[in-house]
Amino acid sequence: MLRLTLAQMRKSVGRLSAAAVAIAIGTAFLAATLVAGDVMQRTGYDSVTATYAQADLVVSDATTDDLGTIRATPGVEAAAPLVIAGTELTHGGRSTYQVLLPQPDDPRLESVVVAEGTMPTTDGEIALPQTTADRLEASVGDELASVFSVEQDGEWVATEEQVTLVGIVDDPAGAWAMWGGAGIATPDDLARWGGFGDEPVGADVLVVSDGSAKTQAALAAALPEAEVLTKSEAAQESIEQVTGNGNVLLMVVLGFAAIALLVASLVIANTFQVLVAQRARTLALLRCVGAVKGQLRRSVLLEAGILGIVASAIGVLLGLGLSQATLAVLARMDTGVPMPTGIDVTVVVIAVPLLVGTVVTALASLVPARAATRVSPVAALRPVDAPTVAARAGLVRLVFSLLLVVGGVGGLLLAVVASVGGEGDPMLALAGGVLAGALSFVGVLLSAVFWLPRVVSLVGRALAATGTSTRLAAANSVRNPRRTAATSTALLIGVTLVVLMSTGAASARQSLFAELDDHYPVDLTVASTLGSDAIPASTIADVEAVDGVARVVEVPSVAALVDDEYVVLRAPEPSEAATVLRNSDVLTHLDDDTIVVPTYRDEKLDGTVVSVVEDTSSRETSVPGDEADEPAAPVELTAVYTSLAGVDMVVTPDTLARIAPEAPTSMLWVGLEPGADGATTALAVMDTVGDGGLVVESAASERQQYAKVIDSLLAVVVGLLGVAVVIALVGVANTLSLSVIERRRESATLRAIGMTRRQLRLMLAVEGMLIAGIGALLGVGMGLLYGWAGAAIVLGNAGGDMHLSVPWRDLLLVLVVALAAGLLASVLPGRAAARTSPVAALAVD
Repeated sequence: MLRLTLAQMRKSVGRLSAAAVAIAIGTAFLAATLVAGDVMQRTGYDSVTATYAQADLVVSDATTDDLGTIRATPGVEAAAPLVIAGTELTHGGRSTYQVLLPQPDDPRLESVVVAEGTMPTTDGEIALPQTTADRLEASVGDELASVFSVEQDGEWVATEEQVTLVGIVDDPAGAWAMWGGAGIATPDDLARWGGFGDEPVGADVLVVSDGSAKTQAALAAALPEAEVLTKSEAAQESIEQVTGNGNVLLMVVLGFAAIALLVASLVIANTFQVLVAQRARTLALLRCVGAVKGQLRRSVLLEAGILGIVASAIGVLLGLGLSQATLAVLARMDTGVPMPTGIDVTVVVIAVPLLVGTVVTALASLVPARAATRVSPVAALRPVDAPTVAARAGLVRLVFSLLLVVGGVGGLLLAVVASVGGEGDPMLALAGGVLAGALSFVGVLLSAVFWLPRVVSLVGRALAATGTSTRLAAANSVRNPRRTAATSTALLIGVTLVVLMSTGAASARQSLFAELDDHYPVDLTVASTLGSDAIPASTIADVEAVDGVARVVEVPSVAALVDDEYVVLRAPEPSEAATVLRNSDVLTHLDDDTIVVPTYRDEKLDGTVVSVVEDTSSRETSVPGDEADEPAAPVELTAVYTSLAGVDMVVTPDTLARIAPEAPTSMLWVGLEPGADGATTALAVMDTVGDGGLVVESAASERQQYAKVIDSLLAVVVGLLGVAVVIALVGVANTLSLSVIERRRESATLRAIGMTRRQLRLMLAVEGMLIAGIGALLGVGMGLLYGWAGAAIVLGNAGGDMHLSVPWRDLLLVLVVALAAGLLASVLPGRAAARTSPVAALAVD
């Protein structure tokens, strides 16, 4: 049977190629997913461990006071606190804020390296990243000014010190990429600039040890309040704080791989049905000459096993090749995160896709193998009759699928209600929603054989009036309900998930932007670093002249006490503020007797009516002995709580005049032009006000970053799920091929009575587009519903306003691609049917 099986495979190499493509795509997807997961883990792990330099141990929950105890512990060779602080640096009229790290005593604990010059060795020296030096237009040897505040006689006084730039540092592992790079200063300078002084500071302490387990145990005994971890344990703990237990992203992508393989299994099953139909007479002859059912079954399974191994091996090589090529491209791009230059080819990366691809192929061939042995030799020698619509699925399947659909939909609705209502554990609601959605979707797939052919038939009837070919295509598409359901279901799975992700991402994006508009309603703000200095009129004019800036609103501000809570009062002109606020509703109830308060301060205030008075103790002065003005009398105002955040509390200019008559214009609210790039405009504004001691913050840049993240993730996810759609379309081609085989005599009869080759090809094209189009249309509807439900669960748990969206562009694109692919899938089967002459097709074999 082995020689016979191989001979049959050689004869059917064209047909097997379609199944091989489906298997190869699925296994390539799985192999690439495993490689991507490994790269993500390596990149995340390397980024975290890079902050620990060459430390062997990390003492968390420690303070700088514990440093002496740690260094005195036997086995400890070096120790340094991982303290993060910063200062404002100025040079040549330009200024910027820079995150700094203390220079450790041991070079093994340096997480950044010197690219030019040296590391600081004494107070008054500093090393900076190249990007910071470029912004300040400074080079090694230049004198910079460090501007910070110190406390004198209970007041904070602005102070300036001269420092020398002694080195340029590089961060090759991306340890401090989130801060845009980190500079280095001496511990004493860092403590003074950061306002720590001699006070103990909570920090992780990096330890270089002799490598023995006794050192870790000794440190744990010496510092019972702290936690002593190895570098690997500390990195894993940090990663889990971000991703939770396990690599969530990897699990999601593996889920997509499983979907691709599921769809591939449906295609493989259809392919082997085609092969069995083609070999009906061959199988019957084998039965007649003595072959038993078991031999035929083993022959089909052996063929599936060989096909699975060969196609899976090709898929693994394809997946590894694409992964390496992608990594090579990313390594040359400025992604902000150091990428490995090569993939790790492990046993798991090779064995798992090979095993899964082979097993899936073998399982998918079980039903066709069983079908090959159920027909008696005499019956199999007769002409093949196409199945009819009378074929019915079992009652048990119907009942089971209905239970899954009803139960899953009910559970999904409960999860949505619980999430939107804020009841119960959010993670429990999310897990319950995912499980319920999966169960209902499985129920829909199981029941598809009952209702999907009827939908195809209904749509076909509506198209029947357009011509004879269309009417025949509509009738032929439902002659085998099971196969039509299986083929359309394969496409339905991929389309549903693509639309689900598109709808969820669109809803998340709109809800996120609405939330950002509520909390950060101003595109860009410019504020005095000290909070009490007026912004010069010339600076305001310069900001207005920046490209991308549409309008600038002056905002008088002052530090105040609201029911003994320290806040900053902002007092823009309401009519002018409405022109730059992205959500002007937050100031709807603002008048001379009210104060707009962020909702999160609700618990800190005594009630609705609050007492407001200027906080004169916050005034900065650099001349000892200056007397502050006497504060004005407290003003009673009615608090209006809104979602406003990021601009503290807001009153009208007249109200601020009653509280602090001399309040300076220490902040600007800047509105950007439509379509203006938030990051580019913010940098231009920074360059404009760089010599004025002003701080620029850009909510527009934050919105833009969120948009890029969501769009990038959506592109990746849709691309991954698109693989499942491609595999499903191979199934459409296989279904049409089987239809051509089953209707060989019927097609010949139609040709004999006058149907042209063009009409025959048109009939198959309409049939392909009908099956693909219905699957895509139903997938779009289901994807919308599941996407909205998922968005409601996730966004409801987030506590913000929920905005459900419809990604019209994506939906239209999916439908157009499905119809075009259905048309394309009909080309080869149509050519095969049209090229067979009526006489040859009607001949008796």
